[in-house]
Amino acid sequence: GSGVYNGTSDLQLERMNVYFNEASGNKYVPRAVLVDLEPGTMDAVRAGPFGELFRPDMFVF
Repeated sequence: GSGVYNGTSDLQLERMNVYFNEASGNKYVPRAVLVDLEPGTMDAVRAGPFGELFRPDMFVF
């Protein structure tokens, strides 16, 4: 996940701000705070294909 929108739908792009904040360079970051009591779950998210979309300060454990 590079954070760049690759779709062709104007409607999707119009509604991106529901789930994502626009960052510099027309990139989008998820509007979320991830909370889990088990650090292994957060490590799995960070190491997965979407891990680079989340800023490190969005993880709370």
